Amino acid sequence: MRFEGILPAVTTPFDRDGAVDHDGLRDNARWLLGAGVHGLVGTGTMGEAGSLDRAERRAVVATLVQEAAGAVPVVAGVSSGTPATSIAFAADAAAEGADAIMLLPPLGYRGDDAEIEAFYRSVAAATELPVMAYNNPDASGTDMAPALVAALAGIDGVVAVKECSGDVRRIAAILQATDGTLQVLVGGDDWALEGLAAGATGWVSGVAVVAPALCVELWERCRADELEAARAIYRRLLPLARFDMTPKLVQYFKAGVDEAGHAGGPCRPPRGSLRDEEHAALREALRLLHAEVAA
Repeated sequence: MRFEGILPAVTTPFDRDGAVDHDGLRDNARWLLGAGVHGLVGTGTMGEAGSLDRAERRAVVATLVQEAAGAVPVVAGVSSGTPATSIAFAADAAAEGADAIMLLPPLGYRGDDAEIEAFYRSVAAATELPVMAYNNPDASGTDMAPALVAALAGIDGVVAVKECSGDVRRIAAILQATDGTLQVLVGGDDWALEGLAAGATGWVSGVAVVAPALCVELWERCRADELEAARAIYRRLLPLARFDMTPKLVQYFKAGVDEAGHAGGPCRPPRGSLRDEEHAALREALRLLHAEVAA
């Protein structure tokens, strides 16, 4: 399976009572698909998966699969602290028609390389879905170095990695270590252009939930080797994209979705609301995003 282009890390909207807002989720998915994105990633870090119970996670995946209707792949985050729990999440995702799963190293435990490889091997062996490994040290507490990622590439079913360490050099290192057999996707928004230029097949993007069409255009410009045009787009995206590498990335992008007229809404605790000065910074980033269009 190929993971190419822009795959938004879809947020999970909640209603006033704190339940998953599936109507809002459907509206968001239709908007993203209408903008030309190349896939949807649900129940990940941006989707507040840690606050969702098993039934809610399954229902979110089902809604995204229904809206995608086979036009683009749906990737379901199945990260957890144990192989058994991730295997159960993967089974639910497969039953609802997801096309692939995305998996952090075990949460809550900094395993050594052998333990992490065993974790991925257990989950991959229990599902027929392709596995996208996910390296996000801030989210998992574990930084998977290129050598470990290359070892994971030797596991049947592990076909890609979302690289979110913040070090763009990792992309070239992983591609070299795996002879290009492992697909590497950019996982951090404020080094997306650098990552695509280094050979990433795509971008699992937070900023794409706010500015999907512009992210798609950036991808198309990169694919066409139109670097100057890509840089111009990237300059507009960067003020917003920089929120991705902060602890409040979900709050920022949900508020950005609200500003775009779609279903952002509140986060579940322990995430709170943006402070006034944070919301002002977001609005300034959005102003800069749209400034060239208005000029």
